[in-house]
Amino acid sequence: MVSAMSQSLQQILSSYDDRAPLSEAFTIPAPWYVDSRIANLEAQTVFSKAWQLVGRIDQVEKPGQYVSATVAAEPIVVVRGADGVLRGFYNVCRHHAAAVVTEPCGQASILHCPYHGWNYGLDGSLKGMPEFDGVKNFEREQNGLLPIKADVWEKFVFVNLDPNALPLSEFLGGLTKRAAPLGLKNLHFFDTRRYDIHCNWKVFVDNYLDGGYHVPHLHKGLNSVLDYKQYTIENEDRYCLQSSPMVSSDEDVATGATRKGDRAWYFWQYPNLMINCYEGYMDTNLVLPVDVDHCRVIFDFYFADVSDSRRQYNQQSVAVGARVQDEDLGICEAVQRGLKSRAYGAGRLSVRREAGEHLFHRLLAADLKNGLVQTAAAAD
Repeated sequence: MVSAMSQSLQQILSSYDDRAPLSEAFTIPAPWYVDSRIANLEAQTVFSKAWQLVGRIDQVEKPGQYVSATVAAEPIVVVRGADGVLRGFYNVCRHHAAAVVTEPCGQASILHCPYHGWNYGLDGSLKGMPEFDGVKNFEREQNGLLPIKADVWEKFVFVNLDPNALPLSEFLGGLTKRAAPLGLKNLHFFDTRRYDIHCNWKVFVDNYLDGGYHVPHLHKGLNSVLDYKQYTIENEDRYCLQSSPMVSSDEDVATGATRKGDRAWYFWQYPNLMINCYEGYMDTNLVLPVDVDHCRVIFDFYFADVSDSRRQYNQQSVAVGARVQDEDLGICEAVQRGLKSRAYGAGRLSVRREAGEHLFHRLLAADLKNGLVQTAAAAD
């Protein structure tokens, strides 16, 4: 087998046939998960151009409220202006590049850089620069925070670094109508968990999109409340919806008590967002690449009732979610090790179960191949 590093990036990308139908398709090849050049290209052409979840609407409801995050290695901040408008900016001071906002979230009347005290308004305009008299050919109006696109859907705040990006509603496509009946706005944030995993971000997404293939084998508790034989997979636009009728079961008491309703709904939105819904419950999973071998997954938990009287129940439900994640963590790290083996090149996909994974791989391939062409053109 030719080593990945001896192949050009073009050769690695062309080794995957994104036109093959599911019945004939292979997975994306192993080098896509272990070659740092792919990770760098993803940052440029996937995460820099896709709408990314960065916070919740309840965090930016009032003037001056903000959330900060990192998207494709870029520091960003989203803030509610005094005029009620939500705006996104690069969180980079125009003086000497320090982060202007240093907390994950909060509220401020003005954005104050802690390095040299430059002040920016909630609209990003430069308001003041201490001890800057005598500087010539400097236009304050040209030195505000650089803007980025920001928008909201349901309970979530998104940003996009691409000034030519599609509107968020178009990017989400049919997901918005498909999720509308679930009443996500009626759910309230309760808790968050973060997991640092020794695997490429795509390994975690693949695991999520295998159509429940691994559930009977890896998640005995969750499997006890799903009608696995009736599990369905629907692909449209940039999202996949996996869903299953639910059954009552005492096989796993904690899971049976906290995962209820007629149906379980599992949405994936390209490239890295998952939304999982049961009756009176939702959790979101945001998968963030750290480097080619590591990712961070942020779980946010929401419930219909977050009163003190329901705290113990909600905590039990979060614990059930954490247990499922722990079960996935070990297998994802094992897969990452296996992807580096000379024994593995690419695998096949289950027609019954892995249509979502096939969609993911084709969307990713389109972005990466187009991105490589654009990068080459820009270099000429």
